[in-house]
Amino acid sequence: MGIQAVIFDLDGTLVDSLDDIAAALGGALGDAGLAQPPIELVRGWIGDGAHSLVRRAVDGRADVDAVLASFRERYRAQPIVRTRLYDGMAAALDVLAAPGRSFAVLSNKPHDLTRTIADRLLGAWPFAAVFGQRPGLPLKPDPTVALIAAGELGVPPARCAFVGDSGIDVETGAAAGMRTIAVSWGFRDRAELEAAHPDAIADRPEDLAAAVA
Repeated sequence: MGIQAVIFDLDGTLVDSLDDIAAALGGALGDAGLAQPPIELVRGWIGDGAHSLVRRAVDGRADVDAVLASFRERYRAQPIVRTRLYDGMAAALDVLAAPGRSFAVLSNKPHDLTRTIADRLLGAWPFAAVFGQRPGLPLKPDPTVALIAAGELGVPPARCAFVGDSGIDVETGAAAGMRTIAVSWGFRDRAELEAAHPDAIADRPEDLAAAVA
């Protein structure tokens, strides 16, 4: 039967959101009198949720909760200015969207923002479920929400593939009993991905179909 559902991370996997996240973070840090960090540092901080992102950026120099509130306000106001699908992703999703196969998104980004971006950029494909950070549910790499997503799709975990750009994503998929696919075009370097031991690594979106299979 093969893989019947593909669960994707969002930032760094399906969409390149780095510039918009960095802009909102830089503005929030500026509100606190702190300089905007280099974008490559921001790249490495993304993936563990907004609180972790801001905590790393603040690094003890300001009140994290105040900067977090400013970041969230700024990012919600402009979540899709430069955010876009990665080059080649639309064609890759067309190929992956085989009859009987469904898609889901699972992100540590707040649920409303995850939903906004998915609705705007992913509406052309069969994304039957979208999960962002919600109160009472643990963040990745806890597999709870991945298993909830599989249940909502009606697909056993062993028939799901989990696709993401970080070791956290690989850990999540493995803990849920899913096939794990790491993508190297995102926010983490290949060494981190290899250290997590995914079932496959895709270096280009057009490699995803073979990696899923």
